[in-house]
Amino acid sequence: MQIYRHPFNAMACVCEIVLAMDDLQQATSVAQMAIDEVHRVEYKYSRYRPDSILSQFNAAAGKEAILCDEETWALLEYADKLYYASEALFDITAGVLRRAWDFKTTRIPSDEELAALCQLVNWPLVERDDRHVRLPQGGMEIDFGGFGKEYAADRAGAVLFAQGVRHGYVNLGGDMRVIGPKPDGQPWMMGIQDPRHKDQLVATIPVERGGLATSGDYERFFEIDGHRYCHILNPQSGHPVSYWRTISVVAPLAVGAGSCTTIAMLKQSEGLEYLDSSGLSYLAVDQQGCIHVSKM
Repeated sequence: MQIYRHPFNAMACVCEIVLAMDDLQQATSVAQMAIDEVHRVEYKYSRYRPDSILSQFNAAAGKEAILCDEETWALLEYADKLYYASEALFDITAGVLRRAWDFKTTRIPSDEELAALCQLVNWPLVERDDRHVRLPQGGMEIDFGGFGKEYAADRAGAVLFAQGVRHGYVNLGGDMRVIGPKPDGQPWMMGIQDPRHKDQLVATIPVERGGLATSGDYERFFEIDGHRYCHILNPQSGHPVSYWRTISVVAPLAVGAGSCTTIAMLKQSEGLEYLDSSGLSYLAVDQQGCIHVSKM
C-alpha cells in the first residue's frame, strides 16, 4: 500500500485527506467523495451563505418557524444535550457575540454592548416542535461553529469507510477523524501545535482510530497590555476565556472530541475536573505553560 495525501481548502482552513491504498486512481476517487461531503456540510450549515439552513433560521428570527430536515434536527438535539451537560456554557445561540468581537482589530467592547448581546443568547428559548424551529426574538442566531467542522470530519470519515477505506484519516485544520491505523498496524502520530510557537509542537499523540480535536486561544486573538483576548467566548458574560492555552481530546467521534475541548475551555479553572470526568484521553496546557494529561 502507498500513502496518498489529498490537500484541499474548506471551512476557512487548510485540510487534507490521507489514505493508504493500493491504487492512486482509486485513492483520488474516494478522497474526492470525502471532500465533496465536507463541502456539503459546509454549504448546508455556513452562516455566510444566505441559502444555508442556519441562515434561514436566523433570517426568520422573531417571525415564523422554519421546517428542517432530519440531519439538522439531530444536530439541534445534540446541541441541546451539550447545553445542559455544560451547565449552559455550550450555547449555539452565542454566535451573536461576534458582532462585538472582531479579532482582526484590537477593540474591547463595552460592558453595555456585551450585555445587550447576551440578552439574545438563550438556547432554551428556541422553540422546537416536530422539526420546526423558531427563534423567538429578532436578532437571535443559531451557529454550529462549535462542532460543525468536527461533524464534517466525521461525515467524511464515514464516506471513506463506506468505500472500503480502512487506513487513513481526515484532517480539517487540526480537527481529525482517523478511520484506521497505518497499514502496518501502527498509529498515526498527530502533532499538537505549541500554542505560543506556531512552527513548533508541544506534543505528538498516537491515534489508531476515532476523533482528535483541539481548541486553543491561538487561533483568533489579539493582545492588549500582555492580556490575550481569544475567540472562545463565555455566553453568559460575553468575555473571552483565559485559563487554558490549548486543549486536545481523543474520542470515538471527532464531534465528541471537539465538544469536549470547547466545554473544557469554557469551564476554565474547572476544565481539568471536567476532562477527568469525561473518561477521554486529553492533553491540556494552562496559561503558565504547564502540561496536563489524562490519568488513563
